[in-house]
Amino acid sequence: MTKVIGLTGGIGSGKTTIANYFNEMGVPVYIADDGARNVMKSDDIIEEIKTSFGEALFENNILNRAKLAEIVFNDKDKLAELNAIVHPAVKKDFEVWLLQHKNYQYVIYEAAILFESGRYKECDLIITVTAPEEIRIERVLKRDNTTREQVLSRMKMQWNDENRISRSNFVINNDNLKNAKEEVVKILKILDIKQNQS
Repeated sequence: MTKVIGLTGGIGSGKTTIANYFNEMGVPVYIADDGARNVMKSDDIIEEIKTSFGEALFENNILNRAKLAEIVFNDKDKLAELNAIVHPAVKKDFEVWLLQHKNYQYVIYEAAILFESGRYKECDLIITVTAPEEIRIERVLKRDNTTREQVLSRMKMQWNDENRISRSNFVINNDNLKNAKEEVVKILKILDIKQNQS
């Protein structure tokens, strides 16, 4: 039975970089954000989003994700509404993906809101990626076309590190990429992963 390792961390913690390290080491990785992007292209989900958030968010039937983000990251109820539409579809998408990787001992499920969504209950182990707040803000400002206020607003919508860490099996401090990569190697040694690639 393939075990699912949940990988999470707040915005700007660098969890996708850590996920990529695991992938380089031979562990398959499912990125929940990418799964969400894919399912949000399906006709059923598009219709549900139009019903809940209005057609103004779409141009030529293509969702303006920046406009949607502006709405949901400033309104907890709207965020919950969007999650109620997208999360069940992402769960199905992951289940299909997991079947395609059933010959592996472990896979990584990377999600920013692993705890908030309740998906952590379906993971066998959990890794939290942390970094000091200022480093996280700086990373997001470099990566996204956004403001400091918007980053802080998103942070407030997520669990804090203390809550995540208290429910995690492993913690990777990602303020230094070299050290973080060494932490990945240590975790793999502890798990003694021997992948059965087919």
